[in-house]
Amino acid sequence: QVQLVESGGGLVQAGDSLRLSCVASGGTLSRFAMGWFRQAPGKQRERVVTISRSGTGVSYVDSVKDRFTISRDNAKNTVYLQMNSLKPEDAAVYFCAARSALSMKSLYQTEFEYNIWGQGTQVTVSS
Repeated sequence: QVQLVESGGGLVQAGDSLRLSCVASGGTLSRFAMGWFRQAPGKQRERVVTISRSGTGVSYVDSVKDRFTISRDNAKNTVYLQMNSLKPEDAAVYFCAARSALSMKSLYQTEFEYNIWGQGTQVTVSS
């Protein structure tokens, strides 16, 4: 069974950058479509970005477009989330998620489509 471990969260000031990493163990990441989700206190978990198995398909939530970049290194079994120009409203626990996929191009947009989750990493942004 694949397990996911996120890292890279922390406390930053508005305008700063962070890079989150999600390392998969127990399986080959290239078989999985991936996603980053986040959950702020008192709010529902929301999709941040999803990426297809091949990495050619990517979908960002509007609020992070042009600031966040997802990438995957299948050889390292790792998915990254580069977050630039962070805002206080980006503060949340960020979760990495995976699901097996037959198609190299398919994107999966809702949390219910993912069955493997990491434990989350906290991102705090001070104003």
